[in-house]
Amino acid sequence: MVSGSLMRMMPPCWRPSVEGEDSSRGDDANGRVDGLLWYKDLGDHDTGEFSMAVIQANNLLEDHSQLESGPLSLYESGPHGTFVGIYDGHGGPATARFINEHLFGYIKSIYYGAEFTTENGGMSADVINKAFLATEEDFLALVRKQWLNDPHMASVGSCCLVGIVCSGMLYIANAGDSRVVLGRLDNMYKEVKAVPLSSEHNASVESVREELRSLHPDDPQIVVLKHTVWRVKGIIQISRSIGDAYLKSAEFNRDPLLPKFRVPEPFDKPILSAEPKTLVQKLDPEDQFLIFASDGLWEHLSSQEAVDIVNTCPRNGIARKLVKAALREASKKREMRYSDLKKIDRGVRRHFHDDITVIVLFLDFHLISQSYWQGPLVSIRGGVGVTGHGIC
Repeated sequence: MVSGSLMRMMPPCWRPSVEGEDSSRGDDANGRVDGLLWYKDLGDHDTGEFSMAVIQANNLLEDHSQLESGPLSLYESGPHGTFVGIYDGHGGPATARFINEHLFGYIKSIYYGAEFTTENGGMSADVINKAFLATEEDFLALVRKQWLNDPHMASVGSCCLVGIVCSGMLYIANAGDSRVVLGRLDNMYKEVKAVPLSSEHNASVESVREELRSLHPDDPQIVVLKHTVWRVKGIIQISRSIGDAYLKSAEFNRDPLLPKFRVPEPFDKPILSAEPKTLVQKLDPEDQFLIFASDGLWEHLSSQEAVDIVNTCPRNGIARKLVKAALREASKKREMRYSDLKKIDRGVRRHFHDDITVIVLFLDFHLISQSYWQGPLVSIRGGVGVTGHGIC
């Protein structure tokens, strides 16, 4: 999973856990599986602790996630940090899997080159942006290579949310509708408040529709209200992604791609963008934790509700607790019991909730302030091996 000296921790499949079994730190360093649920209840990263969980709803798990803690460059004695990735796939898992396998490597190699040409030690929004676009370019090259044998690859894409903690700074990059929220202590009111750090690139947001119309002034059908849902070209809700080649280049907007994915009007520039929106800010002692999650969580929990859960509950298993809180809300909306929802198999379950991926990153400011602290070398990809039925 990791380049350089980071220890690789990817068994061919995860060992299923036994219900009621203790899942504290130290047991199953690579995470556990319980039916459709994968989780890593608590672990250490470079600047604190973390918790991860993934629940599968689709026949094929389209959500992928990644946490890397250690050198952020090929120059391994340089600054350490923590990398978090949430890859919410659609149309199939191929793009999310490709990002999981390549994006972090691009960041490390581009960062390595930037270390010798920039004043801030290499990491920057530009490094991350270039890594996104390199990942996009290589995935489209793969689609092109497999076009005749597997044209469906042109219709597969993924949202991509990345966070990096390095040298006391936080870097966020987002393309799609996943979300990251900061839990920040308000010293005046002694409350931990939710601070959204990303914006969703979804056509349901008016500003996104306005952006698309400004980018495509000659296309009155660039956003269409279809069955009460705003969609780009009447097809897809998100405006930024990696993949979705059929909406990036006209060369894929033809046979043998299925007609339902084809855009009737010719186009000469990409309809969707792979360029992320980035944020860079200094971390403060009041910054308590970060919640990274795919839109499956935010469909059922508000940012403040999620922050309240993390702030008031034990750290051990907190990501799993957020997933279950979202599932309880999903069951309430369908006027059914949570215990009945748990019995529904993947595929059918997609009608009740989406795949949900959550990573909670706790921030220890004492460790954050030590830019070159040699913390734990960790590499985990969440959700691998989820193949069962039902959850605990």
